[in-house]
Amino acid sequence: MEQVALAAPGGDISLIDLFMQAGWVVKLVMIGLILASVWTWAIIIEKSLSFRRMRAALDRFEDNFWSGQSLEELYRTLSDRRNSGMAAIFVSAMREWKKSFERGARSAAPLQSRIDKSMDLALAREMEGLESRLGFLATIGSAAPFIGLFGTVVGIMTSFQAIAASKQTSLAVVAPGIAEALLATAIGLVAAIPAVMAYNKLSGDANKLGGRMEGFADEFSAILSRQIDERSAANRSAPQAAA
Repeated sequence: MEQVALAAPGGDISLIDLFMQAGWVVKLVMIGLILASVWTWAIIIEKSLSFRRMRAALDRFEDNFWSGQSLEELYRTLSDRRNSGMAAIFVSAMREWKKSFERGARSAAPLQSRIDKSMDLALAREMEGLESRLGFLATIGSAAPFIGLFGTVVGIMTSFQAIAASKQTSLAVVAPGIAEALLATAIGLVAAIPAVMAYNKLSGDANKLGGRMEGFADEFSAILSRQIDERSAANRSAPQAAA
């Protein structure tokens, strides 16, 4: 293994000095953990902003949906847009509704099943977007401490080999080598702690947003079910009135 140069006793050693004195394996571990930490923070910031935009979009859609305008008017407003959240679920259901009646659908049960299926698929796509990249946070949160520990073990082994070769065992000589090895564990913890905390927070936020969208899908399904029943009843009564 590569030998680590023992620092001269008595001098102050910065974190950069510890990094530069580390062996190439420990350096690779540190660099990898630093890059993972940077990517972790990028995901945290991006998902936090994305969830904030999603909450605002859900609030706006709910205000429009319950404002009293007709479903057809709201559908015409949203159909040409790139929608997300409840709007995407609404447009998906209304598109299936309109296609079915344009084709002369008469049976209520298959139509209701198709509408529910289209909303389930739209909800699944929205949840996939909300939960994207959260798995990386979970992976870093669980793996980074062990990766840092691996770097520490390799660094300590290399440091002990250098100590044995130099035949110097004073604390002033041993301490720098141990410190640079422990730096890998410290960087692993710095990467892991924010990742775990952010994963728990963002996962909870994603579940809350998903719950809101699922609740809307169920409520909208009930609204369409009533309208389907009303149309079916009107279609049945029309031939009787004609007779």
